[in-house]
Amino acid sequence: MGSRRRVRRMVVGEAVYGWCFGHRHDRVRGYPGCSSTLTLWTPDNRARLRLVFRPTPDRAIADGYFDEGAAVRLWDREYLNLHEPGSARALLDEALARGLFPSTGLAEVDGWPLFDAVRPEGRQGGKPC
Repeated sequence: MGSRRRVRRMVVGEAVYGWCFGHRHDRVRGYPGCSSTLTLWTPDNRARLRLVFRPTPDRAIADGYFDEGAAVRLWDREYLNLHEPGSARALLDEALARGLFPSTGLAEVDGWPLFDAVRPEGRQGGKPC
């Protein structure tokens, strides 16, 4: 059985990025205390960007009902699977366009605004990435 926190590689033009999905539980027990994360980094200087997806009343993450990498906007059922390379690439492209990727160290940001940018409202029935 392989690692659930599989490290993957993505090439964007001349740049190489590493990425992995994770699921974390804060000190709060139960669903409100968990989050799904997509961590992206540059292997040369280990600058890391961690996109954090926490459940809210109108957004859901993997909890046993959805598949493990799920991030879902409930009102229009837009969906990303954070395990999928296409989802990771779309979120990375948006983060880079917004200048969120740090030059060094770790930057931890809310992933939902990036989700909204890559999965615009009103596309019901669209194919998941």
